[in-house]
Amino acid sequence: MTKPRGPSNHVVSGMRPTGGVHLGNYHGALKNWIELQYEYKCFYFIADWHALTTHYEGTKEIESHVWQMIIDWLAAGLNPASATIFIQSKVPEHAELHVLLSMVTPLSWLERVPTYKDQQEKLKERDLATYGFLGYPLLQAADILIYRPAYVPVGEDQVAHVEMTREIARRFNYLFGRETDFEAKSEKAITKLGASKGKAYRKLRRKYQEQGEVEALEKGRALIEGNPNLTVADYDRLLGYLEGSGRTILPEPDVLLTPTPKVPGLDGQKMSKSYGNTIGLREDPDSISKKVRTMQTDPARVRRTDPGDPEKCPVWDLHQLYSDQDTLKWVQSGCRSAGIGCIDCKSRMLDAMLAELDPIRTRGEQLEQNLDYVNRVITEGNEAARDEARDTLEEVRAAIGINY
Repeated sequence: MTKPRGPSNHVVSGMRPTGGVHLGNYHGALKNWIELQYEYKCFYFIADWHALTTHYEGTKEIESHVWQMIIDWLAAGLNPASATIFIQSKVPEHAELHVLLSMVTPLSWLERVPTYKDQQEKLKERDLATYGFLGYPLLQAADILIYRPAYVPVGEDQVAHVEMTREIARRFNYLFGRETDFEAKSEKAITKLGASKGKAYRKLRRKYQEQGEVEALEKGRALIEGNPNLTVADYDRLLGYLEGSGRTILPEPDVLLTPTPKVPGLDGQKMSKSYGNTIGLREDPDSISKKVRTMQTDPARVRRTDPGDPEKCPVWDLHQLYSDQDTLKWVQSGCRSAGIGCIDCKSRMLDAMLAELDPIRTRGEQLEQNLDYVNRVITEGNEAARDEARDTLEEVRAAIGINY
């Protein structure tokens, strides 16, 4: 390939279609995705293959869940002009990279994933003794690495999965990045930087490899990124040469740690479809009102005249997501002094919640009436994602030696 390579500003993330988006999904991921789409080149996908890892015996609803989720995303504010939105299974390159990575990934790496045994324990009623379930972190790694992203936006609980992806990329690069005449090709690539930058690159390389200066590594990376004279292969060689490894075929993505707000369900536990305690992003206002009215509050407030503690009330957590500062002060003062009742507190929060959700529901209704547009968005997104994925696989096959 001769396509120049610029700085890696790709961001990748996905969501399993196990039903419509609920407020936990919205505040925990989707709202952040909407902001990121204007800062990075973002790839957001419906992870329908991942839905099969735990729901393979009941697939009839997956299609409807996929389209419901796409509409939820668009209604919430994902912009197909700014982000690539697509369906995982429509980009078969994910599966091919998954197969190729499975050839070099030790089985013990998959068995040690923290969530593997945890999920088996939580989902005892399902038969999860399948390779699909054991191997889902590897499929997840392929989902990420196929777009060669700089970042993967995750909460604290997902950091371990990204670290495993980094380890897999590192192992792949170690095995297949040691091309013939690597050093000679790297030295030739340095000349394309120009005399001044080439001299600076060599100096930074020595500082990092001989003295371990991390700052020198960062400066070296910045020096080669965005250079219009470098091909993709040149860039990958210089990155690996700088780090003291071979050619970097699959760059290791960094975590883009995002704040994960506490979004309680109706019973006070974390909002989750598994617990049946969710509020849907586009749920009917009357249904939301009924659910909020029955939400648990501080158990110490048995009577209206009993003082309460907002920190022990899940409604307070929702206030922090939807209410302004004056309302938050009103809740703190009124609850602790028994100056307001739980019904008053819920009503104020409900008004703010519905004010944010009403425009999303309206846009969703409009999209439901314009499914041709929704189909067009996904068709174009699938094609754009495949273009990126094909480029990566071309390099992967060549590195392995199967690009006949």
